[in-house]
Amino acid sequence: MATLTADVPTTTAPRPPARRPRPAARGRVIPSLVLLMGAIYTLIPIVWVITASTKSRGELFSTFSFLPGTGFWQNLVDLSTYGGGVYWKWAGNSLLYAGGGAVLSTLVSAAAGYALARYRFRGRAVVFNVLLAGVMLPQITLAIPQYFLMAELGLANTYWAVLLPSIINPFGIYLATIYAQSSVPEETVEAARLDGASEFRIFLSIAMPVMVPGLITVFMLQFVGIWNNFLLPFIMLSNEQLYPLTTGLYLLLNRGTGTPALYSLAIVGALLAIVPLLLLMIFLQRFWRLDLVSGSLKG
Repeated sequence: MATLTADVPTTTAPRPPARRPRPAARGRVIPSLVLLMGAIYTLIPIVWVITASTKSRGELFSTFSFLPGTGFWQNLVDLSTYGGGVYWKWAGNSLLYAGGGAVLSTLVSAAAGYALARYRFRGRAVVFNVLLAGVMLPQITLAIPQYFLMAELGLANTYWAVLLPSIINPFGIYLATIYAQSSVPEETVEAARLDGASEFRIFLSIAMPVMVPGLITVFMLQFVGIWNNFLLPFIMLSNEQLYPLTTGLYLLLNRGTGTPALYSLAIVGALLAIVPLLLLMIFLQRFWRLDLVSGSLKG
């Protein structure tokens, strides 16, 4: 007797997809924690300044440090009227010192950096090495000799006493030199010379437009450095009307030991002193973005 057997389709269970090796979790977590701790360390003083500036004179020392207060507008009015509006005089002086000094320093750095990068002359290596030595010197070692020099010229306690020492920036010249070496083609410069262009025209028409992103960096670093500089104006100036914000706020803090109400004004003034730097960073970011885009297109 024959037996009938039906063909039963056999199905095999699908294999699970092969797991890709996961990157080491520790390799991602540790750098993230370090960056987070650095961000917190940087932001805590800013958060404290923001919250403390909102506290009235009675709330500043009687409430929790990071708890907002109710006296921001009154502090702002008091700061604006203190000493006949001397705070805004200090702010204008800071803009003059930082803006004027950064512009002049950027132009000098551009010219010196281009010359060191594209000219070959006797003593070039010595000049460059002296420049590097100037980068290593701390500013405090130069402040006292600069004061005696300005006093000898009769420029102490004037605007020029702060502006002139800010024009020569060894680090800015070094950055401009490195950037000119990498961005200004020597072939283009030689072609312009063969066409009869003067050296000054080559610098203005060829080198300067190419060096703009690097010079923007030099300008920003010099602006921030002059804006935050305390030692030079503290040594050079004795007239309160010539003070920048750094020296003026220090004066407010010293007077606050006898008049605690001035602490609130100094805190609000410190908060307002940050605003121009933030606006400058936001405005200058587009130049770096344009440089990155142009570099990717060239590549």
